[in-house]
This record gives sequence, structure tokens and C-alpha cells, in this order.
Amino acid sequence: MSALTVNRADQVDIARQFLSRPAPGIIAALFCGYLAVGLPLPVIPLFVHDKLGFSTFVVGLVIGIQFLATVLTRGYAGRLTDQHGGKRSALQGAAVSALAGLLYLVAAIPGLSPTVSLAIIVVGRVAAGLGESQFVTGCVSWSIASVGPGRAGMSMSWTGIAMFAALAVGAPIGMLLFQLYGLETAMIACVVAPLTAAAIAFRTRSYATPAGPRLPFTRVIGQIWREGLGLMLQGVGLSGLTAFASLYFAARHWDNSGLVMTAFGVGFIVVRVVLGHVPDRTSGYRVALWSLVIEAIGQAMIWLAPTEAVALSGALVTGLGCALIFPGLGVEALKRVPPANRGSAMGAFVAFLDVAYGISGPIAGVIAGEFGYAAVYLFGAGCALAGAALVLSVRSPKS
Repeated sequence: MSALTVNRADQVDIARQFLSRPAPGIIAALFCGYLAVGLPLPVIPLFVHDKLGFSTFVVGLVIGIQFLATVLTRGYAGRLTDQHGGKRSALQGAAVSALAGLLYLVAAIPGLSPTVSLAIIVVGRVAAGLGESQFVTGCVSWSIASVGPGRAGMSMSWTGIAMFAALAVGAPIGMLLFQLYGLETAMIACVVAPLTAAAIAFRTRSYATPAGPRLPFTRVIGQIWREGLGLMLQGVGLSGLTAFASLYFAARHWDNSGLVMTAFGVGFIVVRVVLGHVPDRTSGYRVALWSLVIEAIGQAMIWLAPTEAVALSGALVTGLGCALIFPGLGVEALKRVPPANRGSAMGAFVAFLDVAYGISGPIAGVIAGEFGYAAVYLFGAGCALAGAALVLSVRSPKS
């Protein structure tokens, strides 16, 4: 009887350690650190193409190599998080991200040959991928640890808001710094952002990672591949918006392509703020199913859009659909692994999204070349519907 009483007391103490919302310091650190991903996105292509004189093919390789580095290091980031906690992984990732910004700055030194500058940029992109992998995996797992598994979906909603907001804000800030003050200033910002994130993270409380047996990363992938594949199919639609919306609008002689990601972001953030708790209270698969259907409708609206207003509305609907797919499927993915492997599960899960961004752009480029830019969004709608069919066929694991 006394043992039962002690056990219940332990459970109460554990419950009291959890927060009702993700720790603000974790979310703030994630936002600042992820700025380092958005800041160089519009700047590095201009530097490599216009300043160094390399082809658009080389530009694509330079940008894409970060995604490759991120995918290949997700396993390491997951093990680091499981063994030492999300805070350690986040701090280590922020340090490596700052190193990447420093390499960008070195590449911009006048007098270096174009080949040397390009080589330094490539090393910087690899470092950025390694840093992002550790930083994001650590912050997402750390945030879940701060609220407990019962609020994992809500936690993933808030971390996603922080990342998307940083990406949306970071890219225009990077371009503005580049235009007003030059490349060096934009690259300095790529150093300052992750260092600021590290300072915030360092002052934020660490939350314990559950103890228990550690599964090999390949085994973790085998457990969560269905959820990951659903997430990957969702990512195709967003990739089409970021890569081809401006070209699609220009071909139609529409003037407001800059509002595409704004419309997407409004739908995405509103749903996550208002409904971010839903995946924790119902089936994550049900949430993901309807979300993928809504995303498909949004992509179809862009494909068939007779006017600019309809296309922008389609981007908004796409954002509404994409908002809860990550937390919905993420909650179900976490149920498939022991508690001590949640960091690895999150690393593997997000890696599927990295793959989506890495391969869907080239595939969509071929489709656009053969059938026109509108067909890119038919492709996005088809992938979203395929994701919905996959989710519909999956049974929920036991909690």
C-alpha cells in the first residue's frame, strides 16, 4: 500500500514539473537560431551567381547541400538529444550554426578567387546543415520535454510557428541588409542570430530526457516511416510555393507574388495558434487526414486559378491545411517509440521533410518545364491526396 502511495506521489511530482505551454525561452531561442536559416537564403544565390560568376546549376547545388547535410546528420542529432538532452543539442547546434555564418563572412573577403570563395561557402553550407539538424532536433525535443508527452502536439505547433516565422522574417531581413550595407553585414547577422539563440538557451531550464533502452536510428526509422512519408508528401506543396510561385505569377502577368508566402503564413499561423492543441485531444491521424485534404484543395485552387485573387486564396488554404500535419503525425510517431527515443524519433521524422524539400524542387522543375508552372500545383495536390490515402490506411499505435 505504501509503495502504491509513493508511486502516485512520484507521478504527481512529475506532472508538476511540466508546463502548460512550451517554455518561452525554448521558443525564443528556436526563433533566433532559425533566423540563421532564413537570413542567407536570398543572399547566397546572388553572391554565388552575380559576384562569383557561377551558373544557376551551381547555385542550386550550393543551396541544396545544406538539406543533404541536415538529412545525413539527423541520426546523430537524435542520439545526442536522447543521451544528453535537448538543451545540449540545441546549444551545440547553435555553435555550429554560428561557425557556418563565420565561414560565409570569410568567403566574402575581397581578393579571394571565385573558386576559393565557393569552396568556403560550400563548407559553410555543410556546417549550417549540421548545426540546423542538432539545433532544431534539440529544441523540438526540449520543448516536448517541458510540457510532457500529453501536450506534444501543442508543443510541436509552437515550435513550428517559431521556425516558420523566423524563415519568413529572416529572408527579407537578409536581403535588406545585403542591399543597404553589403554582403559582409548580412553574413555577420548569420553569426549573431545563433549566438543570441545560444545565450537565450543557456539561461533556460533544462528538462530531463526519459531514461530507458536506446533503439538504433535505423530501427526508429522503421517504426515511424509511415508518419514520415505522410509528412514528406505534405512538404511537396510548400516546396512548390517557395520555388515556383514568383515564376508562375510572372508568367500570368500577376504582380503580387510577394504576397503568396504571406497568405500561406496567415493561414498556417492562425490554425496553429487557435487549434494547436487539437492533435493532443483526438486522433493525430484524423487531424492529418483532413489537413492533407484541405492542402490538396488549396493546391488545386492555385493550379486552376483564373485570377490572382484565387491563386492567393489557394495559398491561404494551403497554409490552413499544412498547419496541423506536422503535429498530428508527430504525435502518432512519438507513440511508436519508447520514451527514451523521442529525440531520435523527432530527428527521423523531420528528416522526411528535409527529403521532401530536397527532391521535390528538382522534380517540380522538370514538371514545370514540360507542362508549365501551373502543373507544379497539380503535382502538389496529387501528393497531398496520396498522403491522405496513406494516413487513412494506418492504424494508430498503442500509447
